[in-house]
Amino acid sequence: MKRRLMARFLTVPLLVLGSGAHAVKLTVFAASSLTDAFTEIGREFDRRTGNRTTFQFAGSQTLRMQLEQGAQADVYASASDAQFTPLVGHLLTARQVFARNTLSVIVPRGSAVKSLADLTRPGLRIVIASPAVPVGAYTRQMLEAVDRAGTYGRDYAARFLKNVVSEEVNVRQVALKVSLGEADAAVVYSSDLTPSLKERVQAVALPGRFNQLAAYPVGVTTSARSGPQAQAFVAFLLSADGQRTLRKWGFRPAR
Repeated sequence: MKRRLMARFLTVPLLVLGSGAHAVKLTVFAASSLTDAFTEIGREFDRRTGNRTTFQFAGSQTLRMQLEQGAQADVYASASDAQFTPLVGHLLTARQVFARNTLSVIVPRGSAVKSLADLTRPGLRIVIASPAVPVGAYTRQMLEAVDRAGTYGRDYAARFLKNVVSEEVNVRQVALKVSLGEADAAVVYSSDLTPSLKERVQAVALPGRFNQLAAYPVGVTTSARSGPQAQAFVAFLLSADGQRTLRKWGFRPAR
């Protein structure tokens, strides 16, 4: 009996060591808008797998440039195909859409700006992302849709852009300008209206016919240090639990 008990106790540290021996360190490059959702997903993924996942959040165009310049990452999650698809086949192994998003116009709480028409008032300070940033490209597509409709005058986009005082390199910086009172309005993703941000800003109605649907692709890099574990992270994003967390943070389903 004493020998059996001793054997059982001795196997415990070996089992613990064994579970950690296969853990790997993963580096995930992800669009800024994914910061909250991926931080939560990463914690749960690591808890289940024993891996150590670290994230680098930035504008998708910045992350793409870093990958093209040789930066080491295992997974890349972009906010648009424009910054993702050109890398498939030489820096990325494949493409899978794991989430979708829409645009939202935000203003400080209590603002007199109530509609898209108000955004062209002279002297209004608007902040958007630069054209290379996915949300910046979607913003300009939204403005083109408004112009085509003619609902607010055919020169709406020109009058809107005349009020732009800053173009940022990622969507979180765009949202920050409004929350700090440095801008009167901004265009961000719907997912950027996090609980903490909603304490300081409110959304202006954006008719569905003008809004844009953003697809978020993800893929494993060809230089991934552990392809199977990187694939496991992608699979977790697409799993029911991963999709539930993404929905919690304001993203739309992948399908």
